[in-house]
Amino acid sequence: MNLLKEFSLNDKCSYLKDKDTNTHYKIIENSSTQDTQELIERGFRRFGKMYFRPICEGCNECQSIKIDVDNFTFTKSQRRVLKKATFIKSYIQQPTLTQDHLNLFKKFHLHMKDKRSWEYQETTADHYYNSFVTGHGEFGFEVLYYDEERLIGVDLIDILEDGISSIYFYYDPDYEKYSLGKLSLYNQIKYAQRSSKKWIYLGYYVKDCQSLSYKTHYKPFVTLRGRPSEYEAYNWE
Repeated sequence: MNLLKEFSLNDKCSYLKDKDTNTHYKIIENSSTQDTQELIERGFRRFGKMYFRPICEGCNECQSIKIDVDNFTFTKSQRRVLKKATFIKSYIQQPTLTQDHLNLFKKFHLHMKDKRSWEYQETTADHYYNSFVTGHGEFGFEVLYYDEERLIGVDLIDILEDGISSIYFYYDPDYEKYSLGKLSLYNQIKYAQRSSKKWIYLGYYVKDCQSLSYKTHYKPFVTLRGRPSEYEAYNWE
């Protein structure tokens, strides 16, 4: 692992209104699967070569959460989502950047601006590349979802030694009735079960943030205690 830069940054909280956040960043060149595993286990998230986690003093609303794959059982409603989308094809490969990616990314975020009042900012090819393509090493992948020749979903994941870390998923709003976000997660779980992976790392659960509060619907799950450094033991319970 080649640590290029490490710093902290104060900003407005993306998850809770009227709150500020302090985020710890690491810019890492050529991170190994093992190094990434160690950081994810300690509450970091990865976008490109950037690893980050909140370190806000006096606030513990951001809880790192992971699904216990070994003990997860699909419900009838979850199986219906899988059945309803049998016409959708998926392909896994290392992350790429095409005009179809950018068009779908824009369409999704404009939709979320209207649906949930997300702040919208035009994404450039360079920004997308730095956030989702670079830094993937041997562990970063994208799962592309297609309806025939039409790209309708992109699921960015890291396949680690003991589980899958969900990075980001975006989809075509025209296919919203097929619950593509749920479908992508269910496919991650199915892949983990086939591959003897124990966990799906879902990033942060925030109770009062609509975009993140859904994560406790997937049981059983465990959460990370505290904010252990790279040199400290970690405890999920």
